[in-house]
Amino acid sequence: MTEKVLMGLLLPFIGTGLGAACVFFMKGQMSDKIQKALAGFASGVMVAASIWSLIIPAMEQSGKMGKLSFVPAVVGFWIGIAFLLLLDTVIPHLHLNAEKAEGPRSKLKRSTMMVLAVTLHNIPEGMAVGVVYAGLIAKNASISTGAALALAIGIAIQNFPEGAIISMPLCAEGKSKKGAFFDGVMSGAVEPIGALLTIFAAGLIVPAMPYLLSFAAGAMMYVVVEELIPEMSSGEHSNIGVVMFAVGFTLMMALDVALG
Repeated sequence: MTEKVLMGLLLPFIGTGLGAACVFFMKGQMSDKIQKALAGFASGVMVAASIWSLIIPAMEQSGKMGKLSFVPAVVGFWIGIAFLLLLDTVIPHLHLNAEKAEGPRSKLKRSTMMVLAVTLHNIPEGMAVGVVYAGLIAKNASISTGAALALAIGIAIQNFPEGAIISMPLCAEGKSKKGAFFDGVMSGAVEPIGALLTIFAAGLIVPAMPYLLSFAAGAMMYVVVEELIPEMSSGEHSNIGVVMFAVGFTLMMALDVALG
């Protein structure tokens, strides 16, 4: 595996770690406005990445199917939705600002379930980066080095606020800064692991690449609609979330086109 691929897989994890480190420099609890802004920004990046970096390349790779070139993208997308729905059902987790945990009943600590919630939606991000780099390794014509790097950078940028979103509330609830930082970093550890597993899987089933690309897109869209959009739009100041959604969307779109 080349150094470029390795760096691409680690970039999102580094973004999470840097965001989690905010707990050492910021005092008090993160304001509601900032939380909505960060959730909106992350949503915009993930939606744009799903479209430009995953779904469009998936359909391009199925071009030989003519008018049915959308089929692999649709099938893969729905499998991704179903996969995250399954994880959402079987893993106990607690979303930010929520009082009631989701998934099966558990005796896990509130802080542990908050970390699991972030870890849950980091899984599709890691898979997205992994499948794009798998295509690059397989010398897939529709995936360039620039496009793969753009996705890794985009995910890393949106992981920065995610790292802060998990570490700072944990610290505000009484956890030590070092402990909150560690939990924030560990919530992102699943991304390079998921990316590596996806690369190995894609190497075994290269013809399934369009399905894998759209699978990652469906998984990310599930996270956006089920978690991030409700966070950015509930209560007051929802306009901040919408504006930051647009910022994240256009930034990711620009990165993909400029580097791709």
